[in-house]
Amino acid sequence: MQLTLPIQIKPLESPICHEQKILLIGSCFTEHISERLRQQKFKILSNPNGILFNPFSVANALKSYATNHTYEEKDLFYLNELWNSWDHHTRFSHTDRQEALAQINHSQNIASSFIETADWIIITLGSAFQYYLREGKRPVANNHRAPGQGFEKKLLAIQSISEQLSVSISTIRNLNPNVKFLFTISPVRHIRDGVVENNRSKARLLEVVHQLCETISDVYYFPAYELVIDVLRDYRFYDVDLVHPNYLATQMVWDYFCANCINPASRKLMNEIQEIATARSHKPRFPNTQAHLAFKQKYAAKTEALIKENPWINLDEELHFFKS
Repeated sequence: MQLTLPIQIKPLESPICHEQKILLIGSCFTEHISERLRQQKFKILSNPNGILFNPFSVANALKSYATNHTYEEKDLFYLNELWNSWDHHTRFSHTDRQEALAQINHSQNIASSFIETADWIIITLGSAFQYYLREGKRPVANNHRAPGQGFEKKLLAIQSISEQLSVSISTIRNLNPNVKFLFTISPVRHIRDGVVENNRSKARLLEVVHQLCETISDVYYFPAYELVIDVLRDYRFYDVDLVHPNYLATQMVWDYFCANCINPASRKLMNEIQEIATARSHKPRFPNTQAHLAFKQKYAAKTEALIKENPWINLDEELHFFKS
């Protein structure tokens, strides 16, 4: 009995491998993929501005990395006893203005350096709705719990989204001509916008991304949205809020991602890394026994052998644990 809709996913022509550097940016779904790649020891940089939902904020952030933009004191504002940036997530907010600015520019510098040699940029778009400050009409990435009457909300046009993302891709490729782009659309439904409005929003993002894939070289699409919305298509794959995909759903998306976007050699390596990670997390009842010492020696040797075969992966923490 078939309980899910079949889906055909076109594998990447040159799949992702461990030797490559990957920048991930976008909505909270980015965080799920980033964490799994991090656990598998890929070289990643995730959301240097924090979580970003709308395409304008993503495009502006990418352009700021490519141009090595530096933020100044005038770019911050004070609200709810914190200094904040309209371009950044609240994780950069701080009670001290200079500390907030230092954190922002430190992240900017890391991203600017990383993007120069990145092999992949994975972009997850969440919503086509953009908020603007009523005073000055400035677009914002995060409202920082400011009063709602201070913002104007707009559903972005397909053409304007396409133009902004195209410019950001072009700006980055002026710096790094060989970088590839992989787009996804977040399957998280922005239900606060309304069910109908959320579908309009996702439809615009989907249309833009497919236009970019068809018109710009080395731009690809992975159907995370379709996997959750159309293939799984059941509330048992959602969290209690009926909006966010649960662990089972994100695991299934990850399995499809690995099968179609990561090369076979790296998938084999991931299995070996997972074995070491599982051994690292083992909590023995009697850690001073000869049996446990032998267990640690065995995995120290396995870890050393894996590092020797794959010097680009970082297993220093695991090796230190097994040797301690």
